[in-house]
Amino acid sequence: MLKLYSWNVNGIRAAQRKGFLDWLAREQPDILGVQETKAHPEQLDDELLNPPGYHTYWASAERKGYSGVALFTREEPNAVTIGLGVEEYDAEGRTIIAEYDRFVLMTAYFPNGSRDHSRVPFKMRYKADFLATANAYRAQGKAVIFCGDVNTAHREIDLARPKQNQKTTGFLPEERAWIDRVVDEEGYIDIYRALNPDEEGAYSWWSYRGTARANNVGWRIDYFFISPDLRDQVEEAAIHADVAGSDHCPISLTLS
Repeated sequence: MLKLYSWNVNGIRAAQRKGFLDWLAREQPDILGVQETKAHPEQLDDELLNPPGYHTYWASAERKGYSGVALFTREEPNAVTIGLGVEEYDAEGRTIIAEYDRFVLMTAYFPNGSRDHSRVPFKMRYKADFLATANAYRAQGKAVIFCGDVNTAHREIDLARPKQNQKTTGFLPEERAWIDRVVDEEGYIDIYRALNPDEEGAYSWWSYRGTARANNVGWRIDYFFISPDLRDQVEEAAIHADVAGSDHCPISLTLS
């Protein structure tokens, strides 16, 4: 079995203090994509940079304490690309692409549209270029997995209060339409929803404010999408809502 995890840790140093490395040692993922690291490698200790049995790769934002993604992988990839090759995104440390024999893995922290929607155009440009990059790998005959915090709930089933959030970034029509395109036009599979089509209350993010997590008032905005050629290899997809340490919880995908 090959176990893949994705987790927005909302600050890797804070997550370390809350037991991130204990969780890593306990779960032993083969591949882990981490989002919102909020750190540069030189700010991290050797325990995070070189945990036993793992190669790590880091994409950091130019602005300290902001954004950032990382990859922890047992198998050394054939190639690793930091970023999409577009300065406005790469300056924010949003993407790592790892090429393995079986598939290409893209782990990403998609932009938030901001409360006043001012960043929605930037978010939509990133989404378009990210998808174009994924499709370019598929055009080469490669299977593709992409995971991370997409900062968008797809359908009403994917958040606790859809009616109240119709005009909230993360649930805007244009944001949701991009996932429609990913699934309906491009053929990628939102594997958790494919395996659990009617499951309600399955969320990966909860506001820190109040009792949102205790009352499960959340959003499912973290995903594993796979190209169709990997569907028969899927054993399980899960949301690990019992894991604390961030306002997001880990999600996982297990392949045969």
